[in-house]
Amino acid sequence: MIGILRGTAVFAGALGALLLLAQSALADGIVIPEPIEPIPPDHIVVPFLPIKYHRVQVEIDNQVAQVEIDQVFLNEGDFELEATYVFPLPEDAAISDFAMYVDGERLEGRILDKEKARAIYEDIVRRRQDPALLEYVGRNMFQAQVFPIPAHSERRIQIAYTEVLSQDSGLVRFVYPLNTEKFSPRPLEEVTISVDVRSEAPIKAVYSPSHDIAISRLSETHVTASYEASDVTPSTDFELFYSLSSEDIGVSLTTYRQGDEDGFFLLLVAPKADFGQQEVVAKDVMVVVDVSGSMAGEKLAQAQEAVQFILDHLNPDDRFNILAFSTSVDLYASTLQSASRADDAEGFVRGLTAMGGTNINDALLQALEKLPGERPEIIIFLTDGLPTVGVEEAGPIIANVREAAGPTVRLFAFGVGDDVNTVLLDSIAQENRGTSDYVRPGEDIAQVVSGFYEKVSTPVLTDISLDFEDITVLDVYPQPLPDLFAGSQLVVVGRYRGEGSVTLGLSGVVNEEEQTFSYGGQVFPAESREMEFLPRLWATRKIGYLLNQIRLYGTEQELVDEIVDLSLRYGVMTPYTSFLVEEEELEIFSEEGREKAASDLGRDLPGIFAPASGASAVEGAVTIEEYRQADAVADSGSARAKVVGDKTFVQRDDAWIDSRYQEGMAISRIGFGSDNYYQLLGERPDWGSYFALGEHVIFVVGGQAYEVTEGDYPPVEAPANADVPDPVGPNPDPALLAAVRGDGGTNWALVAALGAVGAVAVAGVGGLVVRSRVRHSKEGSQS
Repeated sequence: MIGILRGTAVFAGALGALLLLAQSALADGIVIPEPIEPIPPDHIVVPFLPIKYHRVQVEIDNQVAQVEIDQVFLNEGDFELEATYVFPLPEDAAISDFAMYVDGERLEGRILDKEKARAIYEDIVRRRQDPALLEYVGRNMFQAQVFPIPAHSERRIQIAYTEVLSQDSGLVRFVYPLNTEKFSPRPLEEVTISVDVRSEAPIKAVYSPSHDIAISRLSETHVTASYEASDVTPSTDFELFYSLSSEDIGVSLTTYRQGDEDGFFLLLVAPKADFGQQEVVAKDVMVVVDVSGSMAGEKLAQAQEAVQFILDHLNPDDRFNILAFSTSVDLYASTLQSASRADDAEGFVRGLTAMGGTNINDALLQALEKLPGERPEIIIFLTDGLPTVGVEEAGPIIANVREAAGPTVRLFAFGVGDDVNTVLLDSIAQENRGTSDYVRPGEDIAQVVSGFYEKVSTPVLTDISLDFEDITVLDVYPQPLPDLFAGSQLVVVGRYRGEGSVTLGLSGVVNEEEQTFSYGGQVFPAESREMEFLPRLWATRKIGYLLNQIRLYGTEQELVDEIVDLSLRYGVMTPYTSFLVEEEELEIFSEEGREKAASDLGRDLPGIFAPASGASAVEGAVTIEEYRQADAVADSGSARAKVVGDKTFVQRDDAWIDSRYQEGMAISRIGFGSDNYYQLLGERPDWGSYFALGEHVIFVVGGQAYEVTEGDYPPVEAPANADVPDPVGPNPDPALLAAVRGDGGTNWALVAALGAVGAVAVAGVGGLVVRSRVRHSKEGSQS
């Protein structure tokens, strides 16, 4: 990622170019041209080489990860280039191979050890031209030279390395540096990451907080996960967690806590992959399908296909019934039928015809009446319209369903098209521990419904509750906790108070019998800072929950105030709150300004949520549900907001300002690039990620505000930070110690570079620094 030119004669010039052009660099690779010969004045040297694609293959075998990277760099200019490729390895990774393919020829690379890398970083920091480079410190580097790279050509680079992954209480974490947010000049055409995990111990949960991944469970001990995107600028590193457990239901806990605030926790609950039939919870399935006139044609044919799929995938001990409704109600059978008679219902399904109005109230009440409440009961409700017969108002229908539904009912609603009442469907589903989904125009009903049913066809634990002993937990999402199905997992987030090791209790119902599973040694620490994604994940779900409450039940200013505070504190900008950072005139750094922003939002939300049907209503329902059920942390949603660690910074004019800053706070100023600037980096390397935002930054630590800006100011003393180790370590190399603490006084630039090793995350996977030979392929063109 950080590139260096070969040869001492051009070394200083290369560093200068690197600093001046860093804003055009790729986190995947920095490309800095340095002409060896003069070029015509009407030619422009391109400041970087773009990346065509970025592919990653990962094989993890019993916690040993073999990572293979495949990239193609493009030379789109009119000059032949010579380049040095430098790759900074992930911390503690052991190299198994380092190779480069140029025109099919495999070239070996060479190691640049940490000391040489540190010398480069020292010069970069000392020159203080680009604070963003403070992120790129402290890794071993591997180097190879590429020549030539002809004009208008591409070069393929492949790398392989091995990394041993650690395990913490059965949870294994893999991180791949993919962050190009700050530097990418244009989106990458293709990004793919494929991970193949094998283990001797059974694999339970597989989870990524950073990316939406596709998971395939091939066996108890073999799973795959993949991420694909095109025309994308990655903004976060790729993280993957998987849990190992021999229990029938595995539980893994991870936490984040800083200072005196309540902590955050993430709990993954996943069953084993293969359940015997005697272990599967028997259920009753009621399919309620709309056959009103508007369902005629392709929609009805797809609905019939969806119903048939459900019948074909009943478990042996399940029971079922089908209710078709329009103006009136038509039941397949007067009572629930055993799964063995599912074939007999094929004629009923095939004979459904579309005509009449839409009597939603009677259809749901009669369906509920036919369910005896003896075991888990799943209602799959499918409609394409608004109520037009019988009770037509959503409120009374919701109340009637609430009164008729027993505790064993799980209602899953599907709205077909945009002419559906989203408040009605979402309310009856959420009040009955179900979910709602919307089949948009052009989508296949059968595909959506069958995909859903595959996930819920085999319940293994229902009516779930959690017990944390002496630890107080609050704001737990999702709420209520859904049932657990074979092949699925629960991702539970919340806040906690207290600390210590406890036995966690997981209770639920299995075939009408309550069971409790105990998991000892679950630690809720007083301090835990590694999982920085956790506060934002929790805030994303809570904001989704609050928006959903307002949409379904009406605006309460107290809820709106909380949405504004959470959005700014954790950098979660929804379509409804992005104005907080986009409107520069908004005074969000004063109490009065935030109150006005919350008041304006509270005034506007009722109008935004007023339409219960139509395309905008469906889109709003889908968006809020994505926040409410989020498993991955989304981007901030605005170019004017950046998340750094557990802080959110908002751009105002040329400054990046910590959202915790409030006007009137006492503020200490630090001269950008001053001796004090580097001294503070040495003493508080965790500040490096704040400094990296730019030349003008305001951040808050321990209630004290600090402003980095141009100018000369009295030296600022850094507050104590017990977590930061001595940057030279307990047993330093004598030469290194002399360099840091020489006769001329402490070299704070070097201290900063060394100290940041333990505090600043390194992103990116490789860089090119190029020299150009003037060899035209097109006269008078640009390069």
